[in-house]
Parts: sequence; C-alpha cells; structure tokens
Amino acid sequence: MKISREDVLRVAELAHLELTPEEIELYRGQLDEILAYVGKLQKLDVANVEPMAQVLFASAGDQPQLRDDTVVPCDVSDAVLAQAPDAAKPFFRVPRVIER
Repeated sequence: MKISREDVLRVAELAHLELTPEEIELYRGQLDEILAYVGKLQKLDVANVEPMAQVLFASAGDQPQLRDDTVVPCDVSDAVLAQAPDAAKPFFRVPRVIER
C-alpha cells in the first residue's frame, strides 16, 4: 500500500502538526514501510498458533509473591496546586490551545 502525500498531510492535520516538505516525504516513506511490513504479517497463517498465556505464571508452583492491595491516603493536591502558576482549586488553569 502506498501512502500519498495527502494521507500524511491529513494525519498531520488530525495530530495538529506542522510539517516541512522534507518531513512530509520522510514520514510518507516511513509510514509506507510500516504498512508494507503489516501486509507481510497479514499473510502469515496463524490458524494453529496457541494463544499467549500470562508469562509470569508459567506454572501453578512458580507464582510470585504478590502484595495485598491496600488503600492509603494520597493528599498531595494542595502541594501540587501550590506549585501551579494559575490554579483554581481543585483545578489547574491552562491557556486555551485548541482553536477548533
């Protein structure tokens, strides 16, 4: 599958990126190579491949010791907001960056 210049420009627009003409060609080539590799992977016959299992628990006797989940207080919001240049509790205030 060949990626067109317009495809790269559309992806850049969606990501709010400004690309130079050189970057457009560089990314077009890179995206084309990625999709060509994915095309090769799609040709593989995986019908008889067993699904992957959790690698940590290869067998029942080899399970690692896991800690208990315990709830602990995490009251750092005041300290974090005190570092912010323009905070309105409990929120950070930031400049508007999305024009659309």
